[in-house]
Amino acid sequence: MRTDRPDATRSRRDAQRDLTTITMNRGESVSATAFNVNMRDIHFVLFEQLQVQEQLEGIEKFAEFDIDLYKSMLDEAARVATEALGPANGPGDREGCRLNDEGDVILPEAYGPAWSALAEGGWFGVAAPQEYGGIGLPEAIHAAIAEMFTGANTALMMYPGLTLGAANLLNAYGTDWMKEQCLEKLYAGEWIGTMALTEAGAGSAVGDCRCKATPTYEERVYLLEGEKIFISCGDCNLAQNVIHLVLARTPGAPNGTAGLSIFLVPKFDIESNKRNGIDVTGIEHKLGIKGSATATLAMGGERTCRGYLIGEEYAGIRIMFAMMNEARLEVGLQGQATAAAAYLNALAFAQERIQGPLLENIADPDAESVAIVNHPDVRRMLMRMKVATETMRSFLYTTALRITLAEHGDPEQHDFHDGHVELMTPICKAHCSDLGFEMCVTALQTLGGYGYCTEYPVEQYLRDSKIASIYEGTNGIQAMDLVGRKLSKGAGKLVMGWMQETGKTLNEVKAVFGPEVEALQTAVQGIGGTMMHIGGMAGGGNVNGAMLQATPFLEQFGTVILGVHAAEQALVAHHALEAGANGADEVFYKGKIAGLKFYVSNFLPKATAIVESIRSGDESALDPALFV
Repeated sequence: MRTDRPDATRSRRDAQRDLTTITMNRGESVSATAFNVNMRDIHFVLFEQLQVQEQLEGIEKFAEFDIDLYKSMLDEAARVATEALGPANGPGDREGCRLNDEGDVILPEAYGPAWSALAEGGWFGVAAPQEYGGIGLPEAIHAAIAEMFTGANTALMMYPGLTLGAANLLNAYGTDWMKEQCLEKLYAGEWIGTMALTEAGAGSAVGDCRCKATPTYEERVYLLEGEKIFISCGDCNLAQNVIHLVLARTPGAPNGTAGLSIFLVPKFDIESNKRNGIDVTGIEHKLGIKGSATATLAMGGERTCRGYLIGEEYAGIRIMFAMMNEARLEVGLQGQATAAAAYLNALAFAQERIQGPLLENIADPDAESVAIVNHPDVRRMLMRMKVATETMRSFLYTTALRITLAEHGDPEQHDFHDGHVELMTPICKAHCSDLGFEMCVTALQTLGGYGYCTEYPVEQYLRDSKIASIYEGTNGIQAMDLVGRKLSKGAGKLVMGWMQETGKTLNEVKAVFGPEVEALQTAVQGIGGTMMHIGGMAGGGNVNGAMLQATPFLEQFGTVILGVHAAEQALVAHHALEAGANGADEVFYKGKIAGLKFYVSNFLPKATAIVESIRSGDESALDPALFV
């Protein structure tokens, strides 16, 4: 809770809104001003719904892990999130980054202790291979840790997130020399990594990249020239070196993405440790994530810029997409994490904020005012946030589990799990980032005027979450990827696989929640119908008309997917109640059942409306007479 306001501002109003911790029915406490963790629901998704401990049993890579160790690590991660990362979030936002005279980015002072807590605890490499100093946790557990850390401090956690992605790319495609020189330092947080794609004339159209790479007499060593913009985490004074992964063109390269190669470009040359010719020439002043430097990088200006070719020439976009797809899943998690944090702050506020009598006493001038959590519209907003954040959590953790199963599970199931992840990636990124931002807006609305004030963290969550729909490929790009690539792959094999699995899941739930499942089954059928409609448009030559409906279709698909996850959770809760759950657990499980009913009545109708909109055939937005 903030204590830095002048004493003169203290008043009875302050006493009403200065919220201390509040005990929830899950046995934990929440605050309206500090970061909170919903560990009860995290445990539910991981160990009751997904049963990660059983799914990974028998996989040699995870033989040393068990449910007790997983829970212990989650508890420690929650401590780091609430005690180290969360307290640095607001101060980091207020101070922001700055560029010094030497061209180094200086992060907010509050980030220093938080960074140390991450590095000293081994959290940079929590999912990294053990042979390079990592812990090697499965992706679902890593997703839960990432949710807590990202919700606590989104801007700071962009550094470890991008660093992990860069290290994983080098582990998959780098030379032995690159791995020996870089991986342990990256996974330990001693060095950081970035990906440098965007140029002034090449944003979403990455194939327009003009950065040049000229070969030298040294094998795999090139001299780079050009400029990159909007580079997240482009520099950092808390790391000893920065490894930039840069897309560039070699002499005679074909046009478009087919001519791009990827290079390892260090801030300090790996062999000589001298300053390399890649410089930060400016950092952006942004709406949110102010503690993360969004940099402009110039290469080959005052000094020679050396880069090392990763993989084969012209393989750059294929290699980079391995990192980008990983980053897109992280961005979806960012949307969910900020929404979950904002929801718990809003819940705490609503439980203690006294305003107005109960509606049944509204005509009584002497009626006692009550906490706003008792008012119907506030409860509606809280329920929307609860259900949205919990179904997104289920969706994202499930996708993370499938990554592990595809890589380390039954080889005969590899293609199925891998295809599922491929199909879900654009939906995870786009739907969860859009819905996460919407829930941050709802959280701010719950707080009313106080939500608009900086003494509560919700407004920062709102600002920090907006970027998630923009970077790592805008959500419009994700929708085009879904419609243009994923739906048609294997003659619709990916979607049909999802529909078959979903059909089995809903049939299991139907015996208990018949009306809700019938609505979901109709919505699933709507996915198939819309897919065929859009495919028919594209196949008939109306590509613009098909792509006009890409974003609505992705929203339809995401809405239905979360409904299925609500059904899965309700069934697990039903069985737990039948087994005799009581006390706080009984309340928790009943909340899951209520969540399914609420979702079907309040979220799912949007999918039906989107079907009608898409099938209406309206293409007025494509009228060439408009927007001229």
